[in-house]
Amino acid sequence: MSEPTADDHQHMARALKLAARGVYTTDPNPNVGCIIVASNGDVVGQGWHERAGKLHAEPLALEEAGEAAKGATAYVTLEPCSHHGRTPPCADQLITAGVSRVVYAAEDPNPIVSGSGAQRVIDAGIEVVAGVMAAEADELNRGYVQRMRTGRPWVRCKLAVSVDGRTALASGESKWITGEAARADVHCLRARSSAVLTGIGTVLADDPSLTARLVGDAEMLQPMRVVVDSQLRTPVTAKLFAEESPVQIYHPDNVTPGNGALEKAGATLQAVAETGGHPDLAAVLQDLGGQAINDVLVEAGPTLNGALLDAGLIDEIIVYQAASILGADSRGMFATETITAMSERKELELTDLRKFGSDMRMTYRVLSGEGS
Repeated sequence: MSEPTADDHQHMARALKLAARGVYTTDPNPNVGCIIVASNGDVVGQGWHERAGKLHAEPLALEEAGEAAKGATAYVTLEPCSHHGRTPPCADQLITAGVSRVVYAAEDPNPIVSGSGAQRVIDAGIEVVAGVMAAEADELNRGYVQRMRTGRPWVRCKLAVSVDGRTALASGESKWITGEAARADVHCLRARSSAVLTGIGTVLADDPSLTARLVGDAEMLQPMRVVVDSQLRTPVTAKLFAEESPVQIYHPDNVTPGNGALEKAGATLQAVAETGGHPDLAAVLQDLGGQAINDVLVEAGPTLNGALLDAGLIDEIIVYQAASILGADSRGMFATETITAMSERKELELTDLRKFGSDMRMTYRVLSGEGS
């Protein structure tokens, strides 16, 4: 493979911006962008993958480029695919179009593609440059990458808290800790997630719908709503069932479903191994990964949050902090196992900090535990 030129990063950055246009609609496929650049530096074609089953980024860009694709450079944010799925192999289409050079960002972690797409292009005598802005491309497809490599989705835990780290009053009242701008951003998080995970305690206390509601005409896919329910107490009247997106309820395999009322309401019941009277959370996430769920957004109370953190199953924590104090008797963020030494603390890395109205959003990567 060849080394990148000075212009390659500039063109790849543009392709990554195109790829990001599909963050609300491509699931379970990765976000991919492609631009075709002629030898004189002109962009003659561009495209991005919009939805599973539709054309990939490369054929869309090639279609726009037409005959100008011959002798041009194709910039793709993910290694071109080499297999027949719902659409033909993109590697073959690049070869047929006559491009002279292919520059891609990240290797596709899908085992049926990984390395073979690039090799097919190389075997056709086309120059290939790999790894240009690979970290940025992987970040755009963090859930897809993790699912392909480990079998389980990327797990983000979202929390709305006060300055003193409280998520609700002692009574359970929590509406609203943060302002409208922060709450609107949460809907963007939901819209780019494959599933929203909560516990039965939150369902019974707050009766959330857990749907994504974006302002304007933005197209999006609704996430699956997932409930961890140890005793199958989810009421058939829950707001979860008022929406069309699927509801999946996980329960221990030693709990027998009742009369089918939950299924009639629209739920899919899934039994997993029992651990301490609760569904095994690692088994829940592994099962979701098997259903092509890439990204899971956790919106739950401190009990489920703490259990996931203790099990090393949270990859990222997103905290919306309001400029208020709720007091010592209010509820915390994580009901974890007791930490008796500083060496046992959960290590995080702050990766992003920005303001929404009067609230701050802090994004942390979890460094310690099995999920890091």
